[in-house]
Amino acid sequence: MSELSIPGELITRLRAAQRIAVLTGAGISAESGVPTFREAQTGLWARYNPEELATPEAFQHDPKLVWEWYAWRQDRVRQAEPNAGHLALVDMERHIAEFTLITQNVDGLHRRAGSHQVLELHGNLFRAKCFNEDRPVESWPDSDDIPPRCPRCGGLLRPDVVWFGESLPEAALRAAEQAAAHADLFFSIGTSALVYPAANLPLAALKAGATVVEINPQPTPLSSYVTFSLNGASGVILPMLVAQTWGKQRIHNL
Repeated sequence: MSELSIPGELITRLRAAQRIAVLTGAGISAESGVPTFREAQTGLWARYNPEELATPEAFQHDPKLVWEWYAWRQDRVRQAEPNAGHLALVDMERHIAEFTLITQNVDGLHRRAGSHQVLELHGNLFRAKCFNEDRPVESWPDSDDIPPRCPRCGGLLRPDVVWFGESLPEAALRAAEQAAAHADLFFSIGTSALVYPAANLPLAALKAGATVVEINPQPTPLSSYVTFSLNGASGVILPMLVAQTWGKQRIHNL
């Protein structure tokens, strides 16, 4: 993508924006080498269907297997680093009075990059919660138990992610909906625009009068509705957009 491919009107609107909401999906993490959910199965795990492992029923049937699968996924994510797209969003946040980053990703790369106002709609691979009480657990005693036990009730700990058949965390979803409804400018980045209820967020922003920008390598069902559709890698487009709007940003040390 050449620099001329970014519309001047978008730069003008971005420079004037006071409230920005950003929705990111698997595409931005894929640019860091994080495999998508369905691409992740390799090696010993290739014979398992991820959609059958990521369920409460699978955990109840074989909690050790599910916990070890998530430990393997954690190891894969640890090998990845935030990319230029993640870092450009950190820079964008510094310039905006109200900035909310909504992500469908569970890899924690936005926080590692330095973003602060992050809503993780599908949870985080690196957090755990009590299966019985549905309560976050920050730490637990060392033991040979797999999965570990909740220090409060003795129940099993599970990954703090949203499994198939479960609802999104209500507080995070409500905050995301409010951010979309009040945004001057809304970005949809690296998402298929097919996973609901997150796919409703850019449409809600449009309905409320926001400028909506889609950044994705390929067109999606959202593309024909947005104000600006930029086809390409977010790790290329976002740094270019930030640089043209506010000038060259500082070097990041991760």
